[in-house]
Amino acid sequence: MIAATALAVLAAAAMAFAQAAQGPWTAPAAEKGKKNPLPAGAKSLADGKKVAQVNCVTCHGAGGKGDGAAAVALNPKPADWTSKRVQDETDGELFWKISNGRNAMPPWKHLPEADRWAVIHYIRSLKK
Repeated sequence: MIAATALAVLAAAAMAFAQAAQGPWTAPAAEKGKKNPLPAGAKSLADGKKVAQVNCVTCHGAGGKGDGAAAVALNPKPADWTSKRVQDETDGELFWKISNGRNAMPPWKHLPEADRWAVIHYIRSLKK
């Protein structure tokens, strides 16, 4: 029992160290300047919300606050899309992060590009 507890503590410490060693999640400079090719509007917003409801709510929550049902078990926690930090990121940064993922955030490259760009319109609609 003590050995299992010690092993679990070591595993958690190793995971925390690996995440800390990974550094901040920063998109490459070439990606930051990319502009959303979809026009802003009701259709893009509705499409983005639909994609988010199907693929993102489990972790990011219904309101995008990073409080979805799976968030309890995740470290680091999912991003709060309503936060200043997320809202200050460029569309290109968000697109790159959505596409490539990191840690518990899976890559979503299998989704059509238009869907990923539409999610960014939805994220922007959540600004506080």
